[in-house]
Amino acid sequence: MPSKVEIKYTQLFINNEFVNAKTGRTFPTYNPATEEEIAQVQEAGEDDIDLAVKAARKAFERDSEWRKMDASARGNLLYKFAQLMRRDEDYLAKLETLDNGKTYAESLADIDCSIKCMEYYAGWADKISGQTIPADGSNFCYTRHEAIGVCGQIIPWNYPIMMAIWKFGPALACGNTIVMKPAELTPLSSLYLGSLFREAGFPAGVVNIVPGFGHIAGNALAMHMNVDKIAFTGSAITGRKIQEASAKSNLKRVSLELGGKSPFIIFDVDDEYLQKAAEDTAFSIFSNQGQSCCASSRVFVHEKVYDKFLEKLKKIANEKIVGDPFDENVTSGAIINDTQFKKIMSYIDIGVKEGATLVCGGERVGNKGYFLKPTIFADCSDEMRIAKEEIFGPVVSVFKFKQEDEVIRRANATTYGLAAGLYSKDVNQIIKVSNSLEAGTVWVNSYETTANQAPFGGFKQSGFGRELGEYGLHEYTEVKTVSIAIF
Repeated sequence: MPSKVEIKYTQLFINNEFVNAKTGRTFPTYNPATEEEIAQVQEAGEDDIDLAVKAARKAFERDSEWRKMDASARGNLLYKFAQLMRRDEDYLAKLETLDNGKTYAESLADIDCSIKCMEYYAGWADKISGQTIPADGSNFCYTRHEAIGVCGQIIPWNYPIMMAIWKFGPALACGNTIVMKPAELTPLSSLYLGSLFREAGFPAGVVNIVPGFGHIAGNALAMHMNVDKIAFTGSAITGRKIQEASAKSNLKRVSLELGGKSPFIIFDVDDEYLQKAAEDTAFSIFSNQGQSCCASSRVFVHEKVYDKFLEKLKKIANEKIVGDPFDENVTSGAIINDTQFKKIMSYIDIGVKEGATLVCGGERVGNKGYFLKPTIFADCSDEMRIAKEEIFGPVVSVFKFKQEDEVIRRANATTYGLAAGLYSKDVNQIIKVSNSLEAGTVWVNSYETTANQAPFGGFKQSGFGRELGEYGLHEYTEVKTVSIAIF
């Protein structure tokens, strides 16, 4: 482990100030690699959420500094914030690794992508425009894309900084104000971002960050009558609760990015492509300890190359070094906490009992910290629970198939639809299968190659709405039609 990482902020960030919670309560955040407490963090309650919403509402008033700011100046602020992140990327990466358990290298990569995402949306700030419409009659008709208002944003623990930036970027580029609740398991990096917003010169109240628990702080935010939109990334169970809260309160706008059980189809390809497919599978399911909503957890391999693929994937898995996430030689860090670790282990037990072949892994590493060997199951059937339920860990199920239409049907036989992938050299096959898969993103001859310029989001119970790209802006604006009679 490195020398102790200084924890600079543990209070709520409201109206450009770090303040104690009105609840008088704090909660601990832990290091997954050591199981030791890192710090006590102020816990937001309903009154704190209300205070943050009032600050955001005031910052969104029609004559406020933020509302009157030129769009280009707004973009400059976003760009300045991104440069402050770049300045502090080493500290942010250490903080992320300490609080989340992923390797330092993974944290650095996340932060680099996040900085580029904020820069991307900084460039959009003065390019959001409507249309001039040739309406019938003697009228001049045009549309405006206007900021929605106060946006509540609730993010998960698996990619704390990246998920925050995916929501901050488009919301701020469009001119909204924000109340964000980071996950209670990983609040530290989000709070530090609050200090960078203040340093960059964002007006008070534009960004507020309120760590707390979902059933208290999250519910208060989702139910608040002065919140105009909720953006949520997390489980389908919580996504349903947010939908219900919207209906029971003020019908606030909602966008959801939820879970997945993503299929990755490997057709009868040559050895070079098969090796790349195995590497992409391992990258997707073993990076971040498999705690990713779009991880390739169901891999369908053509019967002609099934055994060869398994050999390649097993070799990669066995070469993974599990341990201290600050060690530069380590490639797999820690699971987030004991609850998630036990959940993953229970699914491994279920897989064995259901008759799947445990190819490798399935064992805890060490007796301190939540470390698990990368795990591969073979000889899986579609009816097994490990084939249908989201495990959210470094566990992959590998299936055998014969026919193209068969594998399309099996790949789509899930309630989720976040992502999918395939390996093939046949252009006709690539187009047919890509068009047939029921997923928001399909990667071809690669996997999990997200881009800030391309939209990301799900079909079915993986949610609705899109993040990233120009489509991500659509979630944070209202379209107004103005029609002027000409005499």
